[in-house]
Amino acid sequence: MDIDQTFRLMMVAIFVISASISKYHRRKAKLSGEAISRRDEGRVAMLLRAAVALPLMLSFLAYMINPSWMAWSELALPVWARWVGVGLGIACLPLLWTLFQSIGSNISETVLTKKNHKLVMTGPFRWIRHPLYTVAMLLFFSYGLMASNWWMMMFTALGLGLIEVLVIPKEEAELIAKFGGEYRDYQERVGKLLPRLSSLR
Repeated sequence: MDIDQTFRLMMVAIFVISASISKYHRRKAKLSGEAISRRDEGRVAMLLRAAVALPLMLSFLAYMINPSWMAWSELALPVWARWVGVGLGIACLPLLWTLFQSIGSNISETVLTKKNHKLVMTGPFRWIRHPLYTVAMLLFFSYGLMASNWWMMMFTALGLGLIEVLVIPKEEAELIAKFGGEYRDYQERVGKLLPRLSSLR
């Protein structure tokens, strides 16, 4: 087996496991509580998601099915950098499970809050307000490293920018509307996508 095939198979394994973790917990949340449709976010949000998330996901699938389909965007990375991608992807799996366990039935496909939404400040949420976005971006970046592909990395960066500028502000406005001062205090103490030194202590 050549090295490119090794990285492709590692990416497939990590992708399938991470998708299974997400699917299991999201399905469990839907069965135990309220589900919010993506349409409730509005047309602009749906178009922005499609413009960034769709090309990114299609590129992952294309590479995993047939790497030659993504050869046009291949990046000359050293083998050690691609192994860093494998290690990063594997490290994301227990983090993903832990944060889904922590958020429980609050998980949603949208930035909108549920009627019975609870403010979670345990598990990874003790240190980061939006650990799901952090782990997702790290996971997507790890795929770019494994595939040695600049297109995947570029769209991961675009996704991070979209989350930072549009998604989180809207989501936090919803959380402030629901939890008021309690959420504002949480914002002051805990980092958005990365831990603050004070919260680590």
